[in-house]
Amino acid sequence: MEIKKATYLISNADYAMCPKADRPEYAFIGRSNVGKSSLINMICLQSKLAKTSSAPGKTQLINHFEIESSIKNSREPKKWYLVDLPGYGFAKVAQSSRRRWEQMIENYLRKRTNLTHVFVLIDSRHKPQKLDLEFIGNLDFWEVPFSLVFTKTDKEKPAVVANNIKAFFDILRETWQFLPQHFITSAEKKQGREEILQFIEMKNESVA
Repeated sequence: MEIKKATYLISNADYAMCPKADRPEYAFIGRSNVGKSSLINMICLQSKLAKTSSAPGKTQLINHFEIESSIKNSREPKKWYLVDLPGYGFAKVAQSSRRRWEQMIENYLRKRTNLTHVFVLIDSRHKPQKLDLEFIGNLDFWEVPFSLVFTKTDKEKPAVVANNIKAFFDILRETWQFLPQHFITSAEKKQGREEILQFIEMKNESVA
């Protein structure tokens, strides 16, 4: 699959105000400073599509991007939505703001009818984090389809990355019967881009 066009569409704080649910939708989410905007920009091959910031908690709304992609032997482009969600490891904000963000995210994940898949970003430089494990536990409980995307693999020694990923899945194996699919990525090296796009292409075909 090749992305032909990626355009910012709209931002809002209520799932009910999202664009018409008339095409597949893929959401990206992770703790603050996990490299979400950089990954989205890498996938779309645009440097400034999703706004990056050194300050955690920059993304505070549900951000929709309209994507047009093409596949071999098809003349018609496929249209789908890519969504940049606020992080769940929030920056230092008031408790009321934090709860508002949490409710906004939960409502979107549980009620957005065309949400096809959620990519949960995990910082591969760190050992398993409680917040990440709790969040994917919620997704499993809500029956929201998701996969894991381990980010920033170029920022740490390969052995450390491999051990952290193994430790994450070792914890899941204690209580999970089936492990979620995962991707290994580096925004700077464009690692994992083709695998994620192939996965989205497969999902698009299954919901066509």
